[in-house]
Amino acid sequence: MKHRIDPKIDCVFKALLGSEENRNLLIHFLNAILAGELSSPITTVEILNPYNEREFLDDKLSVVDVKAKDGHDRIYQVEIQLRSYGHLPARILYNWADVYSQQLQSGNDYRLLKPTYAIWLLGENLIPTDSAYRHVYKLRDEQGGVLINHGGIWLLELEKFSAQCIETEQQRWLRFFKDGGRLDDDRLPDWMNTPEMRQAMSTLRKFSEKERDYHAYQARQNFIREQNTIRWEYEQMLAEKEQVLAEKEQVIAERDQALAERERERVGREQERAEKERLLALLKQAGVDHR
Repeated sequence: MKHRIDPKIDCVFKALLGSEENRNLLIHFLNAILAGELSSPITTVEILNPYNEREFLDDKLSVVDVKAKDGHDRIYQVEIQLRSYGHLPARILYNWADVYSQQLQSGNDYRLLKPTYAIWLLGENLIPTDSAYRHVYKLRDEQGGVLINHGGIWLLELEKFSAQCIETEQQRWLRFFKDGGRLDDDRLPDWMNTPEMRQAMSTLRKFSEKERDYHAYQARQNFIREQNTIRWEYEQMLAEKEQVLAEKEQVIAERDQALAERERERVGREQERAEKERLLALLKQAGVDHR
């Protein structure tokens, strides 16, 4: 390849899993991630928002997630998210609920609802307190009882994934998305030696070698760099603002402490004066000349 391509960049990700020519990759990916969850493997899918090269590369507002429906009408949503932020969990839940609810049209009843599976590949850790890279969320009660078996949300934190020995297809896909940007298709490691991974690399090669696709890829990368820079500058600005506020609060605290000390000294002097006046009054009552 002329240039190494990161499969996590949105236009590449959508081409990998959301294009009609790579429909088999989407099926393989879903079966790998949801292994053990489905009663039977997925054999066919209809991509509901297929990747359109011309529309996607010309439109900065293109939808970058992948939505699909299998032969049992189960719904799948796959999305890549490079940066983490405070309200991301709310967005993830909202998107799942939105996709789930869109199944019903006016007049439909709830029997038509099918399981909905949302899969999020996260470039940054969302749950820093847990070392596990895979998290599955479903509708359960406090004792773990399932309210309804209608899919759920799968979060896969790529930063935490560290398996070097690939034992499952799920691990293979996660390693590809984590390290794919550093792969050289002329010297692929053994774990990439499968038909699916070679097909995935051919999609990366297309972005590397086709001028228009590579320029679009570069534009997406530059946009991400700009957003990261803006975020860093904003965080720096907030940090500097917090430091200035902390310094002001320190000055105010020191001033208040000095005022409080002066107030204690004033009260002490008044108490001394009052005590002196009390003693003088007692001496006067006793007829003692204090002069």
